[in-house]
Amino acid sequence: MNNSRRAVKKKLASLLESEDVVHILMAIDTLPPFRVINALFSFLYNPVEIVRWRAVSVMGKMVSTIADNDMESARLVVRRLMWNLNDESGGIGWGSVEAMGEILALHRRLAEEYANILISYIKEDANYQEHELMQRGVLWAIGRFALARPELAGESIPFVIPFLDSGDQMKRGIAAWIMGLLNVKEANDKLLSMLDDDAQLHIYCNYEIVDTTVKDIAFSALMKIRGN
Repeated sequence: MNNSRRAVKKKLASLLESEDVVHILMAIDTLPPFRVINALFSFLYNPVEIVRWRAVSVMGKMVSTIADNDMESARLVVRRLMWNLNDESGGIGWGSVEAMGEILALHRRLAEEYANILISYIKEDANYQEHELMQRGVLWAIGRFALARPELAGESIPFVIPFLDSGDQMKRGIAAWIMGLLNVKEANDKLLSMLDDDAQLHIYCNYEIVDTTVKDIAFSALMKIRGN
């Protein structure tokens, strides 16, 4: 098998475009993991949305697996994602915060080490991401993290709440999702007021892009908060 950098990237491109995440992970099982991870970085800003999201999921799985045996190597990947989100990198860092959120959701030790960094991307006195579309990514990453590790995501609550009033339906919908995941009872009244918000959005969940509405997310969040 040709495991050159170019060959790995070509194979990965074909898989990300045509296969689901489970089949992709099976197909790349024999490939050099760090060569795959290096190639995945270029797919985090692919113009095809589902390709970007599959790259996020595959990177999360691979880095989590590596961390089980080699924490320092896994940390290097997380730090590279962090560098992409740094102003000094010279880029915007598309997909990097989503990949970071996926990694921390899947590996507890990495989550314990880097949760505060992930949350800092939504704090205005820290590493706040000002780009409107990047804010969507930060919120999704926090939501993905909160879904897996709510006990570590609570610090994000006061910084997420303002997004419930965002003019962008993606941001207020994801913020509502996070309120439910973290059982934020203080958001109850605001979520009630969102039950007539029929703005449409799509969100990546369980390896699929799901079409929904803000009001449906708000309703689900309310049910979680009320224990139903």
